[in-house]
Amino acid sequence: MTAISKITSKGQTTVPQAVRAALKSKPGDLIAWEIDARGNVWVWRVHAADREYLTTVDGTLSEWHSAADEKAYGKL
Repeated sequence: MTAISKITSKGQTTVPQAVRAALKSKPGDLIAWEIDARGNVWVWRVHAADREYLTTVDGTLSEWHSAADEKAYGKL
């Protein structure tokens, strides 16, 4: 299945209805984006337990997110 949406000048897009249905998402739900080394992007609906985990992990990884890190590892 292919679903297409347009990205606005603010970087926003509407998640197509078919994708929302596949994710079983509803207004207010969170979605997570993952980019692999080949540039493929995966998206999934974040469940409550996932949200707590991601929030916790995000707070511990700030030391790895700097301009120097991006320069050194950004093309991996």
